[in-house]
Amino acid sequence: MVNLNEMSREELLAHVQRLEANQGSSDGIKVSEKGGVSVYGIGRFPVTLYSSQWERLFTKVDAIKAFIVTNADKLAVKPAKS
Repeated sequence: MVNLNEMSREELLAHVQRLEANQGSSDGIKVSEKGGVSVYGIGRFPVTLYSSQWERLFTKVDAIKAFIVTNADKLAVKPAKS
């Protein structure tokens, strides 16, 4: 456990930098508290669906890809984090 009250300003800044660095590398897949599947690293918050919802989504992958191609001129593109 880190005691922030006992840290110097420099130590606090270093700690914040470590936390920020770890935050960006949080790609992964986890089971949520309610039993859903949470996918991290796509956006600011995880994408969480129950397994049955993921299965339904998987059956629509080709339709989603076609929709994106058809509507590419109307869709915004968020730049990838570097």
